[in-house]
Amino acid sequence: MTERLAHRDLRNRSSEVLREVAAGATYEITNHGEVVAILSPPPGGNELRVRPARTRRRFSELPRVKSDERSEDVLDDLRGDR
Repeated sequence: MTERLAHRDLRNRSSEVLREVAAGATYEITNHGEVVAILSPPPGGNELRVRPARTRRRFSELPRVKSDERSEDVLDDLRGDR
């Protein structure tokens, strides 16, 4: 049975809700009384595909890159905020 849950309750009880979803529960998440999302276990159980890392290097070994563009501007572009 699907239970409705306000987004505020999801935030406050996230650990509990995620345990219940892992056990098979499904929730309709609401925002101001309107269903905005459905939270349910993944199809096929918990067999999610995990991609192996492409490299085994440490982050500190990666080369630094200089750019004249600010990170904030790049992120705004990606989000379509311009």
